[in-house]
Amino acid sequence: MAKAKITRIKANDKTEVVKPTEKKVVEKDKKPVKDKKKPFILFRPFCALGRYIRDSWREIRQVRWPNRKATWKMVFAVLIYTALFVTILVLLDLLFQFIFNTILK
Repeated sequence: MAKAKITRIKANDKTEVVKPTEKKVVEKDKKPVKDKKKPFILFRPFCALGRYIRDSWREIRQVRWPNRKATWKMVFAVLIYTALFVTILVLLDLLFQFIFNTILK
């Protein structure tokens, strides 16, 4: 019979444990980073705006937009919630109006 290999880990043990099913990711050779020159002071706001638009576009592309059915479900949920909230506010307003009219008479 082959003995099973048992690894005991203590609480203060800081060694990295790799499961047999996991593979370690080997980093590719990194290229040296070139020194970026700062643009002329008058162009910096335009560079920042361009960077903002570029990064926003990248984020928008990652959004998972709902389909038509899910959109209508959400629209109806908002309308129902709004109708319930308006009803509660109207009832509270009528109640307080009745109480104040009763007290003031």
